[in-house]
Formats: sequence, C-alpha cells, structure tokens
Amino acid sequence: MKESMLLNSEFIPVEHVQNLRDVRRHGAVAADRYSTADTSLVPLCVDLDGTLIKTDLLLESFLALIKVNPLYFFSCCLWLMHGKAYLKAEIAKRVTLDASLLPYNASITDLLLEERLQGRRLYLCTAADQRLARDVAAHLGCFDGVFASDGSINLSSHNKARVLTQEFGEQGFDYCGNALADLAIWQEARNAIVVGGSRVARAASRVNPNIRVVGHSGFSLKKVFKAMRVYQWVKNILIFVPLLTSHQFVEMAVMVPALIAFVSFSLCASSVYLLNDMLDLDADRRHERKRNRPFASGDLALSGGIALMLVLMIGSLGLALLLPLKFLMVLACYYVLTLAYSFALKKMMLVDVFALAALYTSRVMAGGVATEIPLSSWLIMFSITIFLSLAFVKRYTELDEKQRVGEATAAGRGYFTDDLSILRSFGTSSGYLAVIILAIYLNSPDSIMLYSHRSALWGVFAILLFWVSWMWMSAFQGKMHDDPIVFALKDHTSLIAIALIVLCMLIAI
Repeated sequence: MKESMLLNSEFIPVEHVQNLRDVRRHGAVAADRYSTADTSLVPLCVDLDGTLIKTDLLLESFLALIKVNPLYFFSCCLWLMHGKAYLKAEIAKRVTLDASLLPYNASITDLLLEERLQGRRLYLCTAADQRLARDVAAHLGCFDGVFASDGSINLSSHNKARVLTQEFGEQGFDYCGNALADLAIWQEARNAIVVGGSRVARAASRVNPNIRVVGHSGFSLKKVFKAMRVYQWVKNILIFVPLLTSHQFVEMAVMVPALIAFVSFSLCASSVYLLNDMLDLDADRRHERKRNRPFASGDLALSGGIALMLVLMIGSLGLALLLPLKFLMVLACYYVLTLAYSFALKKMMLVDVFALAALYTSRVMAGGVATEIPLSSWLIMFSITIFLSLAFVKRYTELDEKQRVGEATAAGRGYFTDDLSILRSFGTSSGYLAVIILAIYLNSPDSIMLYSHRSALWGVFAILLFWVSWMWMSAFQGKMHDDPIVFALKDHTSLIAIALIVLCMLIAI
C-alpha cells in the first residue's frame, strides 16, 4: 500500500476519555498511544462524509474556496479534468477547515467511544483529501490510522474496498458508511454498520447479512423551509408599496403582476439565502444562534442545498419573464448586489449599510416596474433614508450583541464595539431625515393632487416619528434579534403603528 494512503494519527488514551464529544468540543489530542488494545477484535473502519460528520468536506472546502475568490470556480473545472482526487487535493492545498466546528454525528461518536473503551482499533477511511482527513483525525484523537485520497487515487467505493482488503484481509474489518457507494466495501467487510435511510440499509443487507443501522435523521420539509427563510418573505411586502401610494391597491390589473413579482422576488431571495448560508458555514458555526441553521448544523446536505438554490433561481426567472423587462433588470441587480454583499461589501464599513438600504429599496422599485406604476422622487428619497436607518439598526444590533458577550469586534464586519455610539447617531439621523422628507412632501403640490383630506396624513407623520424612535429604543435595549423589518412584523407595537399609518392614508384618500 502506498504510504500516503495510510496516515498514522495519535489518539487519546482511553483512561483520559470521558466521551468523544468532549474531545470534539475542547479539541484535545493526546500524545500517547493506548497500549492495551485488544488485538482479537477486528478493526472498525469509519467513513467521514455523511457518517462521522453530517456534511461533505469536498463541498465545504469548495464553497470556502469560492468565497475567497469566485474565479476559483473555473480553476476547479480544470482540476476536475485531471480526476476527482486531483480536484480534492488542489482545493485542500488552498483551504483550511476548522475540524472543531464540523457537525459531528453524535451516534457515531458514541459508537467510537464504546468501541475504544473495548480496546478496538479504529480507522478513519474517507474519500476526502488526506490533508482534511488528518485534521479531523488529529482533532478527535481516537484513530489508529487514516485512509484517505492522496491526489492520485480517489478512495471511494471499489478503491476503498481494495485498500481495506489489502490492509486487513477479506472479512477482516467492520465498516461504517452511509451511501450506496459503500456497497463495495460492505461486501468485503465482516459487519456492515449503516448510517442512512431504509433504501441504503436494504441495499447493504443484500451484500452483507450482518448489518446494523445507527441513528439517521431523515429528510424534513420543515428544515428546508427554515433554510429558505420563508419567514423573510415578509420583507417583500415592500413590493406592494407603490400600489398603496398610487391608490391602485384594489385594481386587479396591477395586483396580479404585483403578486407575481412578490413570488418571483421571494424565490430569488430564498436562493440567495441558501447560497449565503452555504458560504458562511464557518462564521455561522461560531455564532451562538446561527450555528443551528440547517447547513451549519448538518441537518441539510450541501448537495441538496445547491440543487434547491438552482431550482428556486430558475423558478424566479420563469416568473420574472411574465413581467416587464425592467422587473427582470431590477431582479438581476438585486441578485448581483446581494452576491457582492455576501462576498465583499458586508466586510466594508458603511458600504455595507448603504448596500442593505439599496436592497430594501430595490423591492419598492421592483413593485413599481412590475406594475408599471411610476415612482415619485419623494418615494425614492423616503425609501432610501428610512431603509438606511433600518440597515443601521441591523448592524447596531449585531454589534451590540458582541459587546454584551464581551467581544470587541464582529467577525467578518468592518466595525468595533466602540463604534456603537456613532452607528446609533447615523441611524437615528437617517430615520428622522425620512420623517422630515415626509413632512416636506405633505406640504408639496404633489400631495394636494393625490389626497382629498391631507390633514389625515399628519397622523402618518406623527406615528412614523414615534415608530422610528421605538425601533431604535428596542435596539438600544437589546430586544431586537431579527432583521428590523421582520422584527417590525412580529412586534405588537410596530404592527399597531403600521396599521394606524395605513388607516390614516386611507382616510386621507
């Protein structure tokens, strides 16, 4: 066997191990080998992707590489022409994944602990590149050795079966895996341990009668909706703002295209959320709340996430083609700006909040072009300033959370907790500027032509002034844990304020 295929790794002596999850949590690795292993037990060989961890290291490392520089996508296409093992090796040279943050399968770590306590030899056997596999093995510290892809041989399926048979002999090892590609290994193993659904278990039982099925969480539509952040679709209600301000909200001729635009924008937004979450795995796993997101926790497969992202994008595009070309252009600008925000803009001080304000405003513009309702300069100015204030609220809230736990910076952002006071000043100023713009509009000739009872609009002015102050007080008191628009649609006081604003506008008409 090639030396690079089997990599020795030291492990924690059994007397020092309480459980492998503690090992994972604290990143402990012992320096001495456990010398009392029971050699009468055949080795247990454990797969990595989808088995020991609830994710795929190739996709994780690929996404991490793309996040560094999207142009690496084309390099990956060229590397793949030299074979999958070569692709994995080239990516692994350029990417480092924190093994302590990976979503480990508790059922398998418990199994490894149980087998180690019995003195059994454990081997990590994976098609992942040897660099990444060694990091995982070193972190857990429980493996006697590692079999992994070495840049020339992709250690999966028949290749893995051949290597393990050469090392331990036929029926000389037990194998724990999760996929149909593992059938070739289970056929040569003494016992088959399956981490998978009934389909994989049935297939495994046909090639090996000695089968054991361990914990496997199946597909969940709830997790899919959570990853899509369907609750964030409420932000796309902004698409209907032009209908309200133009007094055409009861006309089907504009309501139908507005509804189509709402669905199209929502699908597009969800596809972006999926991409963002897959690109931000490392940062999300370091965050107290975001670590429970479906991709960060391993509850949803990255391969499924990529497929779903493409399906949503195609669906959004298909609906957009039913609307005027200008809507498609706004949608494309939104998507490009969102990608730019994800890759770079969110790390730039001030640029990030202006980008967020532009993304909010793009929804209002999308409603205008979808329904072909001209947007007044007053509405555009008001939208930019009020959404800029909300963007500052969002960034202020994130930074305030960091300060409350004693951190000085927000990971991946261009701010320090010392910037909180200036962010609060910028944000409140933007909010009150929006209120002033509204006040000036109420005294303009444009409002005279649109409203029969303009005096009712001063109620909008007063309520909006209160609401901006309320939002900032909520952020200051640490009560805001969502996107500000999502927060507003959950907050009773904000809902009452919004309802009163709409009521005043209807009275004014």
